Amino acid sequence: MPVFHTKVIESILEPVAQQVSRLVILHEEAEDGSAMPDLTKPVSAVSRAVDNLIKVGYETCNSSDDKILKQEMPPALQRVEVSSRLLEEACYLLKSDPYSSAARKKLIDGARGILQGTSQLLLCFDESEVRKIVRICRKVLDYLAVAEVIESMDDLNQFVKDITPWLTRMAKDVDARSAELTHQVHREILVRCTDSVKILSPILICAMKIYIQISEESQKGLGEAASNRNYLGQRMTDEVNEIIRVLQLTAYDEDEWDQDNVTVMRKALSAAQSLLSAACEWLSDPNGRPGAVGEKAIRRICEYAEKIAARSLPEDQFTIRQLVKEITNLTDSICELRHQGRDNQSYAQSCAQKLRDLVGTKESQGMLPHAVFGAQRTDTHPAHTTGGKLEQAQRWLDNPGINDGGAGLQAIRSLLDEARRLANKLPPIDRDRLLNVCADVDKMSNQLSDLERRGLGNTPEANNLRQQLREKLRELGDLMKRVLTDKVVEDFADITTPLKAFVEAVYAPMDQPYREENFESKASNLKDCSGRMANTGLLVAKCGPCKNKKTVEGLIDASNK
Repeated sequence: MPVFHTKVIESILEPVAQQVSRLVILHEEAEDGSAMPDLTKPVSAVSRAVDNLIKVGYETCNSSDDKILKQEMPPALQRVEVSSRLLEEACYLLKSDPYSSAARKKLIDGARGILQGTSQLLLCFDESEVRKIVRICRKVLDYLAVAEVIESMDDLNQFVKDITPWLTRMAKDVDARSAELTHQVHREILVRCTDSVKILSPILICAMKIYIQISEESQKGLGEAASNRNYLGQRMTDEVNEIIRVLQLTAYDEDEWDQDNVTVMRKALSAAQSLLSAACEWLSDPNGRPGAVGEKAIRRICEYAEKIAARSLPEDQFTIRQLVKEITNLTDSICELRHQGRDNQSYAQSCAQKLRDLVGTKESQGMLPHAVFGAQRTDTHPAHTTGGKLEQAQRWLDNPGINDGGAGLQAIRSLLDEARRLANKLPPIDRDRLLNVCADVDKMSNQLSDLERRGLGNTPEANNLRQQLREKLRELGDLMKRVLTDKVVEDFADITTPLKAFVEAVYAPMDQPYREENFESKASNLKDCSGRMANTGLLVAKCGPCKNKKTVEGLIDASNK
């Protein structure tokens, strides 16, 4: 895995790191009694390079309108400057006394300080460049947010005229950034997301045009056209939010599955934060219509909050879900009052404050960032797959008296949620059996949790309960695996016949009797078949035994498409 996350940073810091390594070796040799060589020439060269770096750094800082860069770059510049002076002092002292231990210490401190300060400088500048691209991405998100309220061809033409330059600029900048990254996984994600946006954007415009034409001509299918347009808009929004998330990453751990849950939380948080402004603007406008972009922003924030809550530590889940419930109820009331033309400002102010409490602002952290931070801080993140959840539950059962932050119990509850969702798609006999096992596991885990809460976690009763729960969890895992295998065989046994029948219906002669009815029937059958396969694919990803991160992510991505 690369040490530096961009090729530019790597090309600048790698030689510096090598020089520091050489100085460390010289220092270690001097510890054994060797004299330090004369370093006047190399140190003078370093000093000149540092002076130039500091000059360029301050010029960049002064000419930039990035407030964060202006705040973070000067301390890094000062650190490099101080470290350079340490090098010069060390060189002067070593010239007069090649065995001086104080001079050797200054030499090492100065060299390391230059490396760390330069690294910090480059990261400051790199993050500033990333923020520029993120601002472009957020501009695209702003335009996508109004796609659902465009209802005339004139507005559509203006929309295309406005969004096209930003889409072009975003694609160009993201392509350039992806080529610059040293982490292959990040490059692949950015390329995939950018390609998706390029493919989806003309399709979205066509869908918007179809919706407007159907609306203006009062034809059938307005609801379906709106759903198709909204789906495509949401797909593009999700891809752009994913671009924003990956642009801000500087490290990637391909092997650590637990990190993925935190990544999902960060992604949801980023998306929620991007919607807060539109939501608050709608609330502050007494004339804001129900169904407008602002109201939809509130609903989506609540959806993202639920995503975060599902992966949060137990103590954060209740608070988030309570806030979401209050925001949802307030939004419903505001929509009803505005529909009736009545005053709703007190509700709107309360809702805006609760949204800020949930998502966070510059002045306050917010519940969602707090939950993400809590998940990052704890040693045990909620597992993402059935196998991972079973392992977390097993660790909880095998270590009585050790506080795991509620991760084991949360893993069991999450596993039960997945098992019940799976049960709803099974034949009655398998469904009843799976639900019965779920009920037993739920009852036992709650009893054990209650005993631990009362300080009775090491009693014979608790140990007996643990053994029973282990056996039930093993039974649950085996049962889920078996019924899932049966479902895959059932749903994927014949994937070509519905598609062939649909193609035949499409190319049937125009004068064929009942052609329209046959087409509708085959299209409906293909849609149902595709839906079943997509749902089963998601179930395999979430409930199946696979623990390979890329495989599971690929399954989820393909199923969602």
